[in-house]
Amino acid sequence: MHHHDPEFRFCPVCGGRLESRRLKENEPDRLVCLDCGFVFYLDPKLVACTIVEIGEGILLVKRDIQPQKGKWVIPGGYVDRGEEVHRAAIRETQEECGIDITIERLLGIYSYPGRMQVVVVYIGRPINGIPVAGEETSEVRVYSLEDIPWSQLAFQSTVDALKDYIRSKEE
Repeated sequence: MHHHDPEFRFCPVCGGRLESRRLKENEPDRLVCLDCGFVFYLDPKLVACTIVEIGEGILLVKRDIQPQKGKWVIPGGYVDRGEEVHRAAIRETQEECGIDITIERLLGIYSYPGRMQVVVVYIGRPINGIPVAGEETSEVRVYSLEDIPWSQLAFQSTVDALKDYIRSKEE
């Protein structure tokens, strides 16, 4: 069953009430304004992350915010409207680790049924700065590929991206 966010109850165009309706047989329910007919699409949120290579290891950050506070992730966060995706990855790494990076290449795009996030993961290298914890992180650490704390990773996308990264290193 598909549940819409209860916070979206009124039309942003006319202020009328939104109601969940099936507009086409092969599509999910949409929020439709009962007064003006405006369709309010609940679009996915784009997340940009970077696997930062340092020597033979990679940089992980420990989350200091919910969800998954205290778990490890690769640096990343939401892409702002109008922001280039790779620039968001660079910005988020700077905010969470205090280092400037350059993007080497795209690793992959990760999405999951029922999840609103679509996660874009790049591989990058540091060009300036020393890794330190930022506002949303409590710790920054370089892990060798053998020592990645798999059971302490926050999100499935982090697990999947790191597995793909290791696979790409073995090729």
